Amino acid sequence: MPTCAWRVGDTLGPMNRRSPKEGLHPRNRFRDGYDFEALVACRPALARYVRPNAHGTTSIDFADREAVKALNQALLGHAYQLHDWDIQPGALCPPIPGRSEHLHHLADLLASGADDGLVPRGPVPRGPDVAVLDIGTGASCIYPLIGAREYGWRFVGTEVDAAACVWATGLVAAHPEVSGRIEIRQQPSAQQCFEGVVGGGESFALSMCNPPFHASAEEAAEGNRRKRENLFGKRSRGGGAGRVNPGDRNFGGQAGELWCPGGELGFVQRMITQSAERPALCGWFTTLVSKGAHLPPLSRALRAVEAADVRVLKMAHGQKQSRILAWTFRGRQGA
Repeated sequence: MPTCAWRVGDTLGPMNRRSPKEGLHPRNRFRDGYDFEALVACRPALARYVRPNAHGTTSIDFADREAVKALNQALLGHAYQLHDWDIQPGALCPPIPGRSEHLHHLADLLASGADDGLVPRGPVPRGPDVAVLDIGTGASCIYPLIGAREYGWRFVGTEVDAAACVWATGLVAAHPEVSGRIEIRQQPSAQQCFEGVVGGGESFALSMCNPPFHASAEEAAEGNRRKRENLFGKRSRGGGAGRVNPGDRNFGGQAGELWCPGGELGFVQRMITQSAERPALCGWFTTLVSKGAHLPPLSRALRAVEAADVRVLKMAHGQKQSRILAWTFRGRQGA
């Protein structure tokens, strides 16, 4: 197992100037930027991808899928001692700081009082008594792995794709320090969020989800095309180092990760309807919502099912804006 220490001789030398991650949660381990010397000490294979960027700080080429994977492996190893994580071929490569950010905001939600907005009233709950249902955990199993290490929570991760389930199960088995707190279950129906994967007597402190963005394969492909064009445009203006092989672009993702019938809006609307059918299943039902324009129709859907409390947890780091939609039926008569 690699030794993850905060030193690595003079391999990178003056290149190790950090770029802080603006707007990240106070508990996010990556808010002060990446210490590439420490990361290379933890994951020596990362060294080949590390170089100065146009801003005078140390970074990698985020268009290079292998570089991004190596960085993610180093971040998980150094911050969470998850040394054997790897990505399924063709699957999305999740940004570790953003996935951690999601979990920290959910932890604050659990710590907040039922009538006190988003302000934590007590300590963040930790340990295996906190059960979390991760809907669409994906092959990376990234939320359960980080959440089990960061907070000691217990996770059930559900996934429609059989191959992704097998890969995620292998990742869990490769990390015995958390394997007893993570279970992967295959969801038999792409139209269901809860039915078929949870038992009648089960309950969770919260459910979480990062739903597919797009409504079709064509829409997903168009989104990837725009990302490619934006990246090439930045390179042509910024004078990035060297030519880039388009085959190495960091644009992956499979059908269930990128698109589903109805896209994000349709998926979350189904989740809201199905949550109302099992209101006591989760203390909080939550999901990421990538598009702010989706909030008004989703708010209407939550009013229609008589959710007792609805909250929008805003997340902003750098220029990226996102939000978590959370609702509960606690306090509603019959819930």
